[in-house]
Amino acid sequence: MTSQVSRRWRPRSLLQLVLLAFVVVMLPIAVLMFQAGQALSELSQLANVSAREAVDQTRRARTLSNLAVEMERSARQYAVVEQPGLMEIYADKAQEFARLLAAQRRLLPDNPNIAALGDQIQALALLPSLTPEELQAHLDEFASFSARTDAVREATNRQIDARIDAISDQAGEVQRRLWLQTAALVSASLALMLLFTWLIIRPIRQLERRILSLGSGFEPPKASLIQGPAELVRLGDRLDWLSNRLNELEAQKQQFLRHMSHELKTPLASVREGTGLLGDGVAGELNPRQREIVELIDASGEELQKLIEQLLDYNLLQHNQGTQIERFDVSTVIKEVLAKHQLALEKKGMRVSAFQEPLDWCADRERTQRILDNLVSNAIAYGEDGGELELRAFRDGRTLVIDVANSGEPIADEDRARLFDAFYQGRARRKGALKGSGIGLSVAQDCARAQHGRLTLADADPLDVCFRLILPWNADTGGDHDKQQRPMIAAADDARN
Repeated sequence: MTSQVSRRWRPRSLLQLVLLAFVVVMLPIAVLMFQAGQALSELSQLANVSAREAVDQTRRARTLSNLAVEMERSARQYAVVEQPGLMEIYADKAQEFARLLAAQRRLLPDNPNIAALGDQIQALALLPSLTPEELQAHLDEFASFSARTDAVREATNRQIDARIDAISDQAGEVQRRLWLQTAALVSASLALMLLFTWLIIRPIRQLERRILSLGSGFEPPKASLIQGPAELVRLGDRLDWLSNRLNELEAQKQQFLRHMSHELKTPLASVREGTGLLGDGVAGELNPRQREIVELIDASGEELQKLIEQLLDYNLLQHNQGTQIERFDVSTVIKEVLAKHQLALEKKGMRVSAFQEPLDWCADRERTQRILDNLVSNAIAYGEDGGELELRAFRDGRTLVIDVANSGEPIADEDRARLFDAFYQGRARRKGALKGSGIGLSVAQDCARAQHGRLTLADADPLDVCFRLILPWNADTGGDHDKQQRPMIAAADDARN
């Protein structure tokens, strides 16, 4: 069940978490866009106002220079022609100059030329009241008047240039600030993206681990709680239910195998004992035909006993995953396996070539022998009558490689994917009266996995079928291994039953 701790902070649904992630990740970017817009708006407004003021001030400074020239021209003309209208024009120009000078003083309040021009324009404004002779004496003042006017225009230009430089510096400062904000907010967005990605991926990975543990059959006793959106938490609850259900089914299967194997062996023992008594003539001498039938019954009983023993081995392997590591000679194990199948090999007429050199290895001897026993039995059942059987072994670094190859019908491509599945029967059929159980090579594969090894179907072998057993040097692993530490080794194209 879902704990209250897992519901403390998570959103109610996956959709809410995704929407929340989108909003929170976009928030720093939205803030950045707003601040950038505000800064650009301020700069644009400042540049617009400054441009308008610069145009007005430049125009005013130019007008002052023009008015100074026109005032001087009107005064000199009046001194020559003595027309009263010229002095009226002069007075208007002087009045306009004074007004513009007052406006320019606000731009350059501390400029000495503007102060001097203010005093000088007051004196020049009195020229219309003088006689032409008196006016002639003041004409030389216009030279300094024009020079000061030009100096004011240059000062205005410098003031405008300084303002433009200040705006440029301010724009650079805003740009640097925006770059810093961009770096900070984008980093914050990336951090939030990683956070929400982790919040979304974490429960999915938890579910993935749960599914893998369910598929491998090595689920921990107490599974971790799924923390995340409600949909994923509910999915975790469904996996808990599925795990319990699979455990129940597995327990029922194992109980069925144990009971079935035991119940089959009890009457089978009586049947074989009865056929043995009949064969020994306890109930009277048998004619050749009767003896042939008794021998057939006894052989079939022996085959049935082998199948039952395979079921028992499969059931035992499913319950006992521990390994007993010991040092043994590989060639000795191969000889023992071949000796067990000597009669079947002679009946099959197979030519045997086996590895015979001393080669010590550290692994589970019993499981290794069981693997080779199943492989040899598989080769006898499916191999070619009068064909070849080869058992090769060699050491490759810290791994032992054993090949069990035989001539016969090659394995079909469509059977490779499920050859190691328990109870799977391939397209090829066993040679003989009794059909196989389909678990022999599944047991062999599980024995290889228990030793951190693998069993594969080797390609490009001189013979038609070659199974390759690869076992690591297990001296450092000690005795029994924990079930959770057994590696999952893929065996998609490994063998046939």
